[in-house]
Amino acid sequence: MLVSGFTFNAFSENTYLLHDATKECVVVDPGCYSRDEQQALREFIAAEQLRVVLLVNTHAHIDHVLGNQFILDTYKVPFLLHEADVATLRAVQTYAPSYGFAQYQPADPTGTLVAGEPIRFGNTELEVRFAPGHAPGHVIFYHAPSQVVIGGDVLFQGSIGRTDLPGGDYATLIRSIKTELLSLPDEVTVYPGHGPATTIGAERVSNPFLK
Repeated sequence: MLVSGFTFNAFSENTYLLHDATKECVVVDPGCYSRDEQQALREFIAAEQLRVVLLVNTHAHIDHVLGNQFILDTYKVPFLLHEADVATLRAVQTYAPSYGFAQYQPADPTGTLVAGEPIRFGNTELEVRFAPGHAPGHVIFYHAPSQVVIGGDVLFQGSIGRTDLPGGDYATLIRSIKTELLSLPDEVTVYPGHGPATTIGAERVSNPFLK
């Protein structure tokens, strides 16, 4: 599985395209808001001859969902979100203008992400792991053959997700990290929702929040 990343919007959010040799592609957390951002994503997909087959959100805070409707309008694909974060998603339209996103277009999921039920595309199968604490319905996506996890806002290089937003809880987040991420091999690369990629081993040793 290949991971192609983009950094979008004022929150410097990481959007990921997951694809393999079949050219089928899953869009994770599209933060593209401006026309330039949307065009950059669309042009990459076209240049790589990718076929978008699915949209998923690790969680539904504003910076991770700004481009949901753009993806749905452009590629006509299913949209999956954990049921515990549907309320988080629906709240975005109430506060988006106050964050400067007056043109935000809300999108409704067409299906549900469930921990333990894999996502399949092309020749790839992703494991869905439930990792609340930053958001009540946060999930991560693990691909063991590639030693890759798409981690959203759970674990960062040298840091962890914030827990002061509605539905956040520090103890729950630490438990999620220890059970769902630190249980993975040290060699696994973590692609987070913000900032550079890291590894499980590096965070196990040096992350000050995990001592």
